[in-house]
Amino acid sequence: MDAVSRLMHGSIDLHIHPAPSLFPRRIDAVEAARQASDAGMRAIVIKSHHHTTAPELIPLKTHDLKDIPIHVFGGVVLNSYVGGLNPYIVDMTLRLGGKIVWFPTISSENHIKHHEAHPHMKFPHQEGRELPDIPVKVIDERGELLPEARLILELIAEKDAIMSSGHVSVPEVLALLRGGREVGVRRMLINHPDFVIDASEKDVQEFVRLGAYIEHSMCMYHPQSTFHFWDFDRLKHWIELVGPERTLLGSDLGQKNNPLPVEGLRYTIEKLLDIGVKEHEIEMMIKKNAESLLGLEQEAERRLPAARKGA
Repeated sequence: MDAVSRLMHGSIDLHIHPAPSLFPRRIDAVEAARQASDAGMRAIVIKSHHHTTAPELIPLKTHDLKDIPIHVFGGVVLNSYVGGLNPYIVDMTLRLGGKIVWFPTISSENHIKHHEAHPHMKFPHQEGRELPDIPVKVIDERGELLPEARLILELIAEKDAIMSSGHVSVPEVLALLRGGREVGVRRMLINHPDFVIDASEKDVQEFVRLGAYIEHSMCMYHPQSTFHFWDFDRLKHWIELVGPERTLLGSDLGQKNNPLPVEGLRYTIEKLLDIGVKEHEIEMMIKKNAESLLGLEQEAERRLPAARKGA
């Protein structure tokens, strides 16, 4: 087994975008799980900008996913389509096994303004009529967390789930991290801080100081991705800034016309090895940190297909 395959074995991807979705997608959740399992991965999280993904996994786990030896988790993004800062959808999602609550992405005021100012960034559009997004705010005019946001943080803390800040602005990220700490949220995640959020290096270091992990999206680094913006020296710099112990690598893939999630992770591992990132550092960023966030530390790793074949 070569180094790339060895590192893929047991890896975890917290950021996959499968169908069903209002945005064009290349694969559904079952196919995403099958491909991840065939690569020897341990777990994936499926994400939708428009609906909670936790309920759809319940029947799938007793049928289509039953014989695929991999964990598949869901969550909810607090965009307009689920009512924005809606504690009821959060409560349902977490009660039905959801692992991540993302604060607004496409409905955040920050995302809407950023997308209008940077149309070349090619963020997906849904097919057919697209309703205008109503901005979902997290803080008030004084910079204080809205009561609904604090209640949602409390629900996340009670279920010991993961809080992601979504695509909100830096001041909103900081308010969520500080509020999360106050109410006892233990698992906090910032997605692609240099995309849409536009956080500075100093901002990212403060996110980490407040207890967050930093996830970088591999869709931004694959040359065949419609999002391809950056080279791997940039990613290496971000990793060195906060250390691999606080960094995660998520594919953020599944979109139509983009590489598949497994392809994105494989390519990333290969390129990071080429530029001198150590195997144990990559293992931390695609296995151990995600394992910690999902609360899988105490669970023995499942026997994966490659292991059954004696690979």
